Amino acid sequence: MKIGILGTRGVPNHYGGFEQFAEFFSVFLVEKGHDVYVYNSHNHPYQEKEFKGVKLIHCQDPENKIGTAGQFIYDLNCILDARKRNFDIILQLGYTSSSIWFKLHPKNTVVITNMDGLEWKRTKYSKSVQQVLKRAEKLAVINSDFLIADSIGIQNYLNQKYKVSSEYIAYGANNFLAEDSKILSDFNVIEYQYNMIMARLEPENNFEMVLNGYLQSNTKLPILVIGNHQNKYGEYLKAKFSSDSRIRFLGAIYNLNALNHLRFYSNLYFHGHTVGGTNPSLLEAMSSGALIAAHNNEFNRGVLQENAFYFANDLEVKNILNTIKKSDNLHLVNKNYLAIESTFNWKKINEQYLQFFEACLARTNKGR
Repeated sequence: MKIGILGTRGVPNHYGGFEQFAEFFSVFLVEKGHDVYVYNSHNHPYQEKEFKGVKLIHCQDPENKIGTAGQFIYDLNCILDARKRNFDIILQLGYTSSSIWFKLHPKNTVVITNMDGLEWKRTKYSKSVQQVLKRAEKLAVINSDFLIADSIGIQNYLNQKYKVSSEYIAYGANNFLAEDSKILSDFNVIEYQYNMIMARLEPENNFEMVLNGYLQSNTKLPILVIGNHQNKYGEYLKAKFSSDSRIRFLGAIYNLNALNHLRFYSNLYFHGHTVGGTNPSLLEAMSSGALIAAHNNEFNRGVLQENAFYFANDLEVKNILNTIKKSDNLHLVNKNYLAIESTFNWKKINEQYLQFFEACLARTNKGR
């Protein structure tokens, strides 16, 4: 099959979850003998034309100059290029802006869309952009040939909202066992004597709730706040919480080995996400041996089941901090390890995607 992957800033991953998936899946497809193309932003740090056999197409991306509107232009540029490639399948990762250009999709190509989370709920977007994203979601549902939901919650939402079926395929991770605690010295922490929270610094990820709980707690352990804080919300959080010496803003960290060790040796890992399906950083926390305290919502519970502690307000965060230790709850850590091995491992996820692609193409060819 000749496959094009759109909707990310590109590979190798220098940004987030979809980019990580695109990297793993595209390389897997090439190893299976398929002809694979991934669209990259023109200013992606990796400027080669291939990555591990995956062909890279760099398209003009003005988001860094004009903000959110640049996503629409970047996706348009990618789709215009895709019209010339004669792909068997286009995989759209997310619908944020590409669905606006649905009339430009190649006519003889199967379009499969991973619907991501409820993007229009993200508070980083203005009210007008949220309305555009709601419309884009509907267009993606109507105009995609097939849909993928990466959580049961999203699958249920699509069925209830639009009366459409979708294929449930989760996100993936690989289990990790730490090898060298010396890496902790780079961050001035000691094994199991710190907590952490990691995400994009946006309101829906509940940094403020967790850190408010921290202020109220009597824990003496520091908390590492990992994420790019060079934005309005990040500056607000730093101004509010930096005076407490327990709260350390480290900025963004993209070194996966360092992150895995930090999660493995943490006491508690707070996961505050409320928007989205199967969140990549949650699976990575599970696979890294973290003891997880997660915001209480259907997306997080759908993944963690009973193998985590849950909070819905700062008082519950405070109580978790005052009463929970990792050493007393290693059975929860082990159950999450097993969940990665049985359900959320990359090999299984990649194979599910490939099998779905083959089925979609067969169904489409049969109908022609």
